[in-house]
Amino acid sequence: MTGAIEAATADLAAWLTGAAGEPVPVGPPRDDPDGGLTVWPLELRPARQTRGSGGAREPYRFVLRLLVCGTGPAALPRLDRVLAAAATAGEPELVLDAGDPALWRAFGVPPRPALLVDVPAQIARPAPAAPPVLQPLRLRQLELRTLDGRVVGPQQQPLAAMRVELVGTGTATHTDSAGRFRLVGVPHDPAAPGRPLHLRLVGRGRTHLAELDPADPDPVIVCAPPAD
Repeated sequence: MTGAIEAATADLAAWLTGAAGEPVPVGPPRDDPDGGLTVWPLELRPARQTRGSGGAREPYRFVLRLLVCGTGPAALPRLDRVLAAAATAGEPELVLDAGDPALWRAFGVPPRPALLVDVPAQIARPAPAAPPVLQPLRLRQLELRTLDGRVVGPQQQPLAAMRVELVGTGTATHTDSAGRFRLVGVPHDPAAPGRPLHLRLVGRGRTHLAELDPADPDPVIVCAPPAD
């Protein structure tokens, strides 16, 4: 299986061969008595990523920078033809910035005419397969009920203006002057009638959590102060 870097390098080598009129092998800079051009991957550079719509995943995009250099007098006319072909077609993107002496020292060869070519590349990222459905789909409609209750303090004094929220939903209300509250639209699952209801109560500078039995017709929630 050919990878993205290998494929991009091979494509550029084929284009260079057509533009130069002579084969351009893939390889690092070399001292060849016959002269000619070579192309070699030099670095990977980041590219702007895009976000797909729906369930499709966009490919991972990057830029492959390659070094095209010549050896000997025979390479100069070939490099001229490559420059002319790229300038005429407007692609690939050439960078005339390959004269860093440290680059040639790293390859162990004397400086020589060269080009940097930036080639866009990408790696496909298919969306993960959805797990198989092993059981038939069943739709259950939940009943909506009304929950009435009271909120009191340690001595059974009613607590007014307490916010009462059904945890995990947007359903909330406040207690009245008698500490009573009513929550409308409380989901009830007939398949699990005894599943407790979880409430969050906020007021008096504190937050209380309560668990109620849905079968209790008039639940009373006691908000005791924290123990010292």
